[in-house]
Amino acid sequence: MNPRSMLVSVAVPLALLAAAAGHAQTDRTPWGDPDLQGLWSNATLTPLQRPDALGDKAFFTPEEAQAYVAERIEATNADNTIRQEGAVGSYNDAWFDRGNSIVPTLRTSLVIDPANGKVPPFMPEAQLQHEANLAYAQEHPSDSPADRFLTERCIVFGGGAAPLFPEPYNNNYYIVQTPDYVTIMAEINHEVRIIPIDGRPGFPERVLQWTGDSRGHWEDDTLVVETRNQRTNRHFYGVQMLNSVMSDEFRVIERFTRTAPDQIRYQTTIDDPAVFTAPWTAEIFMHPQEGPLVEYACHEGNYGMSGLLSAAREEERRAAETQ
Repeated sequence: MNPRSMLVSVAVPLALLAAAAGHAQTDRTPWGDPDLQGLWSNATLTPLQRPDALGDKAFFTPEEAQAYVAERIEATNADNTIRQEGAVGSYNDAWFDRGNSIVPTLRTSLVIDPANGKVPPFMPEAQLQHEANLAYAQEHPSDSPADRFLTERCIVFGGGAAPLFPEPYNNNYYIVQTPDYVTIMAEINHEVRIIPIDGRPGFPERVLQWTGDSRGHWEDDTLVVETRNQRTNRHFYGVQMLNSVMSDEFRVIERFTRTAPDQIRYQTTIDDPAVFTAPWTAEIFMHPQEGPLVEYACHEGNYGMSGLLSAAREEERRAAETQ
């Protein structure tokens, strides 16, 4: 989002960030690893799951893709929403960044496995938990800040944690490499994942983090990253938004492959056997962007949160008066 103020996490030295831009178009790092460095975006109009209307159609033709892109750009135009009668106001379309194309493979969904392009169903207990969470949220939308999304509390956004699924805006990532680490800094809420690739073990299971504990290694020219130990929360704004349920078994495998000077193929497998009936895999493509990457400044405790909570208390007061 613009305008923005510059901030780079102290965990990523400024010199390394500057060096990343210079190596973005080279094939190998000076120490021989495939070079993933630079500023990338994964914005796309391709939906996570295949729309029901497309049935078993896995790929668009070029003509169908062109028509779909035009339809999605019009349908997702935020200006249409704020023009509606009774709208209270929000960002206009200038602030959003959903991309202006679909994935280069012309797939009809980001989900590539299962072949139906859909996220697998929930396990029975997870389905019950999902329904219970929805019912609680309906009855207790704003009892306290803990009832609101983690994004509203500026704790963590989906774009900063594995898997890296596109957001409505701020889909930019800065990748920096050293012989022992790969660092991914997300523009959205400026989360930074520092991923050791030197073979060290992961944290004990009891050590939980909002972005989990990531460990990586190279398989030929593909960087493979496994993330565990992610804190569970029914309001996590990421893949968990699909179901409001995640378990301690939640695990993500990511694969980053530099497939062209202007492209990284990103494949991610989500495995949560306590929640989903099967693992599932999505494929997204990242493309280079002009820099520099600067801070998305989420304002914790701003007027929005106090307004939500005070409005809820007022609604409760009025309801009590009518009883």
